[in-house]
Amino acid sequence: MTKKRFRAIPAVYLLLIKNEKILLLLRKNTGFEDGNYGLVSGHLEPNETIMQAMVRETKEEAGIDINLNDLELLHVLNRQELDNERIDFFFSATNWNGDITNNEPHKCDGLEWFDLDNLPNNIIDYINQVLKDIKNKKIYRETIKKGIPN
Repeated sequence: MTKKRFRAIPAVYLLLIKNEKILLLLRKNTGFEDGNYGLVSGHLEPNETIMQAMVRETKEEAGIDINLNDLELLHVLNRQELDNERIDFFFSATNWNGDITNNEPHKCDGLEWFDLDNLPNNIIDYINQVLKDIKNKKIYRETIKKGIPN
């Protein structure tokens, strides 16, 4: 009998920072953290690398083009949840082409720039923690959601 292999869900997140401000999007109608601010983000698709997913998601959500060579990996987060495990890759990019636009108004109530030292109260908890980690040059974190037996 073949043992079923463990699977994790990979996702990508983009930190766009300009003039000491970070771009955040207000989630809506997604079923996950609606009403809270997050980053441009998404999941990998079949036959796609992590960095290709970041480029694609950035175009889909914010309407801008990013070159693979302009992406820098800043942090990796391993999130264990009740029903799955996720591995999140956080990138930055300082160069992009095009104007930032809300390309998914059905899932995003708006894109806003926030001062890095004055983030909104309704930012997704793990995003807020990752931003602190990045500021402190911590490149990896593991989290376990309450309710998972040890």
